[in-house]
Amino acid sequence: MIPLSLARTAIAACGTLLADGHGEDEVRAVTIDSRSITGGELFVAITGDRVDGHDYAKQALDAGATGVLIENDERALATGADPARLIRVPSTQDGLGLLAKDSLARIRQIASPLVVGVTGSVGKTTTKDLLASVLAGRGPIIAPPGSFNNELGLPLTVLRADETTATLVLEMGADRIGNLEHLTSIAPLDIGAVLAVARAHLGEFGGIENVAKAKSELVSGILPGGTAVLNADDHRVRAMSAKASTVLTFSASGNGDVFASDIVVGADGRASFTLHHSGSSARVDLGLVGEHHVSNALAAAAVALAAGLPLDEIAAGLSGLGASSPHRMDVWSAGDLTVIDDSYNANPDSMRAGLRALAQLTGEGRSLAVLGAMLELGEDSDREHEAIGREVAALGIDTLIAVDAPSLAAGARSAGVETLEAASVSEAWPLLLERADSGTILFKGSNGSKIWQLADRLKEQLC
Repeated sequence: MIPLSLARTAIAACGTLLADGHGEDEVRAVTIDSRSITGGELFVAITGDRVDGHDYAKQALDAGATGVLIENDERALATGADPARLIRVPSTQDGLGLLAKDSLARIRQIASPLVVGVTGSVGKTTTKDLLASVLAGRGPIIAPPGSFNNELGLPLTVLRADETTATLVLEMGADRIGNLEHLTSIAPLDIGAVLAVARAHLGEFGGIENVAKAKSELVSGILPGGTAVLNADDHRVRAMSAKASTVLTFSASGNGDVFASDIVVGADGRASFTLHHSGSSARVDLGLVGEHHVSNALAAAAVALAAGLPLDEIAAGLSGLGASSPHRMDVWSAGDLTVIDDSYNANPDSMRAGLRALAQLTGEGRSLAVLGAMLELGEDSDREHEAIGREVAALGIDTLIAVDAPSLAAGARSAGVETLEAASVSEAWPLLLERADSGTILFKGSNGSKIWQLADRLKEQLC
């Protein structure tokens, strides 16, 4: 961010300083974690389910914070915090968004950062990581760590940008209609990419057509003269072109402006392909495991082309890049064992992609899928889990450990797969350990299923 006085920060957040005395002090950064303070930050006190940031107001100031953004005067003042350093707003989450919106607007008054937004039911984080690599040649780039894609993570990412930033890459998530409208109001986009509309958060959205409606809000949030990058292989995404003035499509099946041909998946599960656009082509050798990443790479290539990069430079930037964010198709080995850790999150489409990667990578060894529940599927949950169980069988996976996912286990067992059930990750651990000497293991499940804990624990034990 461009540094601001505490008084000007209060104005940007639509807040009020509780007392005079420090209005001219400088705010140089924003954080929601009091432990990260080194000096000059605005600490935003977020009230969470287990922790209330207001309880750390004085601690943040003592650590060097310039001020604290609060919504609960009484709780913050009870810590002994100086009222002259407290900015009161109706909602600290909304205030954070307003600060980010103001910061980006001020940067755009004196510089021309390219602001890119990525959304989709699957592939957001991987595509964001690919873009961070490919677009780095434009100059200083800001991209979120992991999946900072919500009402807290996106503003914090925006606030890391300053007048020297050439490219700002933003991952944008949605679990209800209106999310992306809000996020793009904070950061209006020069280029927006929609990767896919899949069966994720169906319980919240009430159906896949509402998922599509929510994702289309990103296209509406693109600035005049900007470009919408759309997946031509997804008819719901392709239909969003009606909302955009300039469209660039991508396709893994050869039907887009940017497309792939000659896709080859090696014995290591990594895909290579020929990238095409406007009569030119270049070979890409991905470092990511799974053929489904071809589509993510094409999306990143289309965004880079819209940003003006040449095709050969894009192909070079895509080639060789492995997993950058934790628990997303992270492949590692220990002795005769290979592990595919894709445990960050799951929906039916990403679960199938992970299982296909397991089948491709296993070769002649034994394959084990350690799968948790896919959450937020609403009334479709049992049916979708049973279908995934049958998919385990169809792909020839040898063994399934189903963690707190009885319908998934039932589907696999009915199709003849050796199926073990565990009610929790702790109960699954000994079942896993008995089978973790050789072969290939896939870890996959919604974040709330905590399958990632098993992946981490196994890695700590073996590596």
